[in-house]
Amino acid sequence: MAGFNDIVGQEQIKEHMQNAIQMDKVSHAYIIQGELGAGKEFIAKVFAKTIQCERSKKQPCEECRSCKQIDGKNHPDVIWVSHEKPNSIGVEDIRGQVNNDMGIKPYYGPKKIYIISEAEKMTVQAQNALLKTLEEPPAYGVIILLTTNADTLLPTILSRCVVLHMRPVEDRKIEEFLMKQLHIPDYKAGVCAAFARGNMGKAKALAENEDFEHIKEEAISLLKYIHDMELSEIVAAIKKISDFKLDVSSYLDIISVWYRDILLFKATKDVNSLIFKEEIQYIRKIAGRSSYEGIENIIEALDKAQTRLSANVNFDLTMELLFLSVKENS
Repeated sequence: MAGFNDIVGQEQIKEHMQNAIQMDKVSHAYIIQGELGAGKEFIAKVFAKTIQCERSKKQPCEECRSCKQIDGKNHPDVIWVSHEKPNSIGVEDIRGQVNNDMGIKPYYGPKKIYIISEAEKMTVQAQNALLKTLEEPPAYGVIILLTTNADTLLPTILSRCVVLHMRPVEDRKIEEFLMKQLHIPDYKAGVCAAFARGNMGKAKALAENEDFEHIKEEAISLLKYIHDMELSEIVAAIKKISDFKLDVSSYLDIISVWYRDILLFKATKDVNSLIFKEEIQYIRKIAGRSSYEGIENIIEALDKAQTRLSANVNFDLTMELLFLSVKENS
């Protein structure tokens, strides 16, 4: 099932899309901007399904031929543009799958919809090729660009598209979704929502990751005792991290939330606002011996580690520098 009711949060985007369909004012081009894993593809799919649905213009009926074909990604009038090179969408990808195809009228849907994921990977030549189609699209043509960063697109493309920005989803809504739809216990849903920082896809991935609970325990154990650990013990702990089946940024998020709790408790003494309430004994102890400046240094070191890892700096070295900063400041 994939309807507007299944999109958590993003009320403005849902309202805009449903109004456009019902008033028959669907634009020729859209940009949906949101974080990696936030659910851009899902929103695009729901939009396409509702546009093409043979029975409804408010929610996809899920039963007609069109809805079923879109679910199976084999609808002739909904094209998911692919690209052979992992890091770029080239001019031939756009010409072959969009420009040359757009001239063929829809087989049986009211529109012909082209969904381009990772649109930020389009080369300048590819964008210029797409621009030619955006300048004179046929009445039935709809192009949906999905991107993590609309600023990478040419101003001339931006000016011809309706730009829809995804917003972070409230923790409460993420928790409700995880508990109701994935049957995750409330305490785990709360932790996943806190780590996800408004990203529904990330929250689901964490909730469904069998290693997550174990990884969380390992990370917290290291942070609780790092003050008294030798460098060799820290290095051994770092070696274990790379064995985990979890994106390293999620591991760093665990550390971020831990120090957010320490900072919050140091400032307010409020246990109820903490994510790691069950660790209050250690949080109180670390908050008592750490200065505000020390905690801020750790948070800064976390940001540096994220930046270094994004730039493919050696993992072990990056983590060693991070944990030495943690040990020094906590």
